[in-house]
This record gives sequence, C-alpha cells and structure tokens, in this order.
Amino acid sequence: MLQIYNSLTRKKEKFTPIDPGNVRIYVCGMTVYDYCHIGHARVLVAFDVVTRYLRKIYGASHVTYIRNVTDIDDKIIKRANDNGEKFSDLTTRFIEEMHTDAQALNVLAPDEEPLATGYMDEIVAMVESLVDKAYAYQADKGDVYYDVNKFEHYGALSGKQLDDLRAGERVEVDKAKRNPLDFVLWKSAKPDEPSWESPWGKGRPGWHIECSAMSTHCLGNHFDIHGGGMDLQFPHHENEIAQSEAATGEKFVNVWMHNGFVRVDDEKMSKSLGNFFTIREVLKKYDPEVVRFFILNSHYRSPLNYSDKHLDTAKASLTTLYTALRGVEVDSKTPSNGFENQFDTYMDDDFNTPRALSVLFEMGRKLNEIKTQDSAAAASLAAEMKQLGNILGLLARDPDVFLQGGVSGGDLDQGQVEQLIAQRNAAKQNKEWAEADRIRDELKEQGIILEDSASGTTWRRH
Repeated sequence: MLQIYNSLTRKKEKFTPIDPGNVRIYVCGMTVYDYCHIGHARVLVAFDVVTRYLRKIYGASHVTYIRNVTDIDDKIIKRANDNGEKFSDLTTRFIEEMHTDAQALNVLAPDEEPLATGYMDEIVAMVESLVDKAYAYQADKGDVYYDVNKFEHYGALSGKQLDDLRAGERVEVDKAKRNPLDFVLWKSAKPDEPSWESPWGKGRPGWHIECSAMSTHCLGNHFDIHGGGMDLQFPHHENEIAQSEAATGEKFVNVWMHNGFVRVDDEKMSKSLGNFFTIREVLKKYDPEVVRFFILNSHYRSPLNYSDKHLDTAKASLTTLYTALRGVEVDSKTPSNGFENQFDTYMDDDFNTPRALSVLFEMGRKLNEIKTQDSAAAASLAAEMKQLGNILGLLARDPDVFLQGGVSGGDLDQGQVEQLIAQRNAAKQNKEWAEADRIRDELKEQGIILEDSASGTTWRRH
C-alpha cells in the first residue's frame, strides 16, 4: 500500500488514484536559459523514480507523466538580449542540452513535455475566466493581476496566513496592485519584448498561470500528483492552486510532492559563493550513474548535501553492486528470491530509496556468497537484482562496462590495460615476480585495480 507525504496535509497518506487506469502526475520542469544544475538533477531523478515505481504498481500504460518547460520569462529575455539572439533560439538550444543531461542520468522522457509558448490560447482563456469571475483585474498599466483576497483557501499549501504575509512585505508595492500579495497573470508588452495578442493588449503570461494552463490541459482540471522542488511551494504552487481552482471550480490536485534542497559542502548552493555546479560540470568528473546513485541515497524530501566525498562514497557503493553482478549470467525468467516484497515495502513508504538501495546491497552480499557455488541460483538472483535496480534507474549496464569505464582512470585505454595485464601474466608464468609487481604498481598508479582469482585476472578503475 503506497503512502505518500502530502505537502498540502503535512502527513503521509494512502495513495488512492482518481482513476487507477490513468494515474496522472505533473512536475514543474526547467526554465531554459542556461545549463541545468545539480538542483535540477535532483528534480529530474526523484520524479523519474516516482514515475517508474507508479508504473510498476499500475502498469506502464496507466501512468501519464507531464513535465513542462518554461520557455518564456524575464531571465530568458535578458539572456537572449545579452547574447544578441532570438529568445526561441536560446530556449531551443538549452532544451536540447537539458535532454542531453537527462539522458545521461538515465531519466526517462515524460509522456508529454509542454512548452509555455505552445499554450498561449489556453493561458489567455484561463486568465479571461478569472477576470470574468472577478478573481482577477486589469490594472492601470495594462497588467492583469490575481486578487488573492478573493480566494478563501490562499496559503493552505504553504501554511502562510495573508495577514502574516502582508506584515512581512518589505518590497516597495507596485501601486497598480490592489494588494501587495496580488500576482501577475498577464504582463503588458514592453518595447522589443516577445508578445502575444490578448483581450488586454499585447503581452505575455506570468509564470504561475503557465503551469495551471498546461497541467489542466494535459491532465484535466483535477489530477493525482503535482511535484517540484521545495522552493516552488510558495508562491508558485500556492498561486497555481488559487488560480486553477478559481478558474475551474474543481479541486486542482490531490497530492503535492516537494523534493528537498541541495546544499554544497553544507552550504546553500549559490553562484555568489562559488559553489554552483551544473550537471555538465559534475559529469566531467563522475560517471552519471554514480551521480544518480548519490541522489537516491538520500530520501527525496531530505536535504541533499553535495560534496566530492559523498560522490566518491557513491562510486564505491555502486562499484560494490556491479562487482557482485560481475561474471554472473543473468536468468531472464526472473523467479522471485524473496527480495521484491521488502523492496516494495520500502518504496511504498513515501518512495524511501535509501532503504530500497539497502535491499540491493543485501542481494549483492548473497550473490557474492553463491555465485561460485550455484550458478543457476546466482543467475536468478542477479536477474531480480537488476530488475529491482531498474525501478531506481540503476544497474542496467554490463558490469565490466561500468567497472572498466568511468570518467577518470589515468591515461590508459582498455586495450592498453589488457596488454599490460597480459605482460604481467607472462611475467608470473616465468616466475618474474618483481616484474609482475612492477606492472601491478604501474596500473595502480593509473587508477587500475587488479583482482586475481582462480579463473584469471579481472580489472576495474578505482
């Protein structure tokens, strides 16, 4: 029985889909004006696992996963102007870069990936509905604002009270607003900015209304799960609820999920602190599967502390799992070995991936015990281990590809390593022990670890 922590109710709840034949999940995706950073990696990986597990429970064809792209906003316009290019050329380029990073991290593509600029008719229609129902108003400057005083339950998701928010207001209030907390639905066009036609003149949408229009169009007015980073809980998701429920007259979302923040060496990630890392930069140093393992080794709601030490630990842990699988012929029949139930129990507890990983390590320990004694049992166990690993997006590669590949490992390629191993084997056969030791030491200096057994010598990168 799957239990999910619902940010709206602040407790774990039994997950009961609106329609078990079509479980619907929407996640706020990237604003595409630069390379994705490690905070984005966490969103991508966390909700990829959520979707994979939902598909395990309900069937692959019975889960619809939507992850949007924000391809128009102030930052995009500024960056495009700074570069002297069209905003659409900028966003197209960074959408492709985002896909490259996601694929490297073994993140499956969503069922749909709507772009904000492709939903202008739906956005305008939703704003019109809010104006007609008196939840929104056009200000003197032409912008259209949502009137938060009109929505009775504003603040329910974040736990914030309107009076407290007003008391904490420190920014100079836009005089066009009736209330400092009112937020923009439609921005009137400024000179030389991208714009679209609307009943209020040329302009472009505010950020919050984009997700409401895209999610309800793709999934219906009322759907199962809405996810995103914890930083989006207020005001973005709060505002989505207000405008969506006011426009449709229906409950917007049943379960709200938010992943925790990413810190770097116990400090907040920030460009000003010089500890801001893009996924692309991290993948120059670490194998993508190591990065994915590192992300999943913390519960999605917990803070994630990025550091080289933690990435190195993740690499060692993943190496342990692949070493257990090494040399075992996988049995595709995959009979149960009793581990799947425990794995599911942990995943049913709000997608507890650290505990689920512990099951894989238990399987690895058993596999090491039996693989030289009972090849049939080992083949069955390895198949189940890979099958459960796949739910987490791990252990899909041939063990030698992982163990002998990697980002680092000195200047030696595979052919050179195997040539030196052959030379060492010849030296051992000729009882030239000093030469054999010299070659081992040379390989070790290059990050190559040799493992001798009765069946021969295997190797891996450190």
